[in-house]
Amino acid sequence: MAAPEGSGNCFELLVQNVTDYAIYMLSADGIVISWNAGARRFKGYEAEEIIGEHFSRFYTPEDQAAGMPALALETAGQAGRFEAEGWRVRRDGTRFWAHVVIDAIRNAAGELIGFAKISRDLTERQEMQLALEEAREAVLQAQKMDAIGKLTGGVAHDFNNLLAVIVGSLDLARHRLATGADVSRYIDNAMTAAERGATLTQRMLAFARKQELKPQSVDCVALVRDMADLMKTTLGSGIAIETRFPLHLSAAHADPAQLELALLNLAMNARDAMPGGGRIIIEGAEAIVSKAQRTDLEGGHYVRLSVIDEGEGMDAATLERAREPFFTTKGVGKGTGLGLSMVHGFAEQCGGSMTIVSEQGRGTTVSLWLPMAPAGRVEEAVADIPNALASVVTEPLVILAVDDDDLVLTNTAGMLEELGHTVFQATSGADALRVLEQGSVDLVITDYAMPGMTGTQLADEIDMRTPGLPVVIITGFAELPPNVTRRPRLDKPFKQAELARIVTAATRGGQKLIRLAAHSDDL
Repeated sequence: MAAPEGSGNCFELLVQNVTDYAIYMLSADGIVISWNAGARRFKGYEAEEIIGEHFSRFYTPEDQAAGMPALALETAGQAGRFEAEGWRVRRDGTRFWAHVVIDAIRNAAGELIGFAKISRDLTERQEMQLALEEAREAVLQAQKMDAIGKLTGGVAHDFNNLLAVIVGSLDLARHRLATGADVSRYIDNAMTAAERGATLTQRMLAFARKQELKPQSVDCVALVRDMADLMKTTLGSGIAIETRFPLHLSAAHADPAQLELALLNLAMNARDAMPGGGRIIIEGAEAIVSKAQRTDLEGGHYVRLSVIDEGEGMDAATLERAREPFFTTKGVGKGTGLGLSMVHGFAEQCGGSMTIVSEQGRGTTVSLWLPMAPAGRVEEAVADIPNALASVVTEPLVILAVDDDDLVLTNTAGMLEELGHTVFQATSGADALRVLEQGSVDLVITDYAMPGMTGTQLADEIDMRTPGLPVVIITGFAELPPNVTRRPRLDKPFKQAELARIVTAATRGGQKLIRLAAHSDDL
């Protein structure tokens, strides 16, 4: 069927008057040979200004330098079509975001005779997308700042409380010493507060880096019983603690130190939910779980430890967010908001889970589901280890202690001297090497993070100069580079017994380093 007379002219007229799309023809080498109203509106050129010019002038200078115009024609010529989005340049130099399609035009013999190019101005859409992304970034930044604010507020509050105890107790001890009175009570108070500060720091490090667990068989009944005095001291006289355990409860497979912290965190939360005082129940039971029953657990045998309070409870919205890091109902500066999220993470790392059941006005039950330990000997509680460490005795040694912090260096040296060792001090890696040039020592104990030369770099230099001289790395970091892990390591803060243990392990060789986590409450 033949086309109606004049249809070609009608189609050309239609194309020429389209204003929403720039439609024009290019020669085989990219010269503009036609120009419609849309092209004039988008790009700002009149037909007589642009026809006969190369289409590459519509590209940005950076795209021209990258050869994008030639690549577009080459792709269209080979594949038959090129499609892309990008910035293009108007006659006045301003840029607009364009969607571009270039189709190859061939004659009846299949020879390339030119290209049809269609462009659409999507600047408004692109600007809206950019505005949306900027708004999203602003919201994310606000959320991060809010989370950091809650975290720093809670940590500052907690550390200020601890420092108040430490400073106040030591101040009282100093005054009492002048009169010859017994100051052990105040020293104990300061030590307890410092240990709680160490626990808080370890919790922050564990939040930043996945904590290292040492799972073993744990007698949960004995563990809770051994925590009784700590619970009473921490929770206060207004809280009654009741335990409910069966006559026999199988051992759980967990890290005992972290389990103590988790139970203490839950007990602290339960206490805070009962501002007028009340009863906290710690309950234990065994359970067989199938995968069909609990999607958050693998099928098997579990020990369930529950902390139950009779407090205010949580509404559905609060319960939904309870596991979120930084989320807290205690108000700004009243806690880090990491307690439940850390307990939840601990349970999952052990291969278990944490569940929360709560109702407003009816109290809350938080349960830890821990895998049942394989039948066998239950390990000694971690709380017994410090006593073993305290009994470690070693021959008097000549030790070089290195730390850029004078206070830490003085304390470390003092502990070592009380253990009967002769101690030289250095405040930097370079200073330590000068000391070593002047005489021999039996052991070097160095901080890891020091300006100029790290503890690891110092140890490597010592290896080259004095092969076989043992070096202990002391650090406050949660994770260190892999080459550090081959050396004996002691985590800050540490007690004299732990220092004695690492000295013995480093000088006698072959003894496994035991790193202890402090036991305290979620402040």
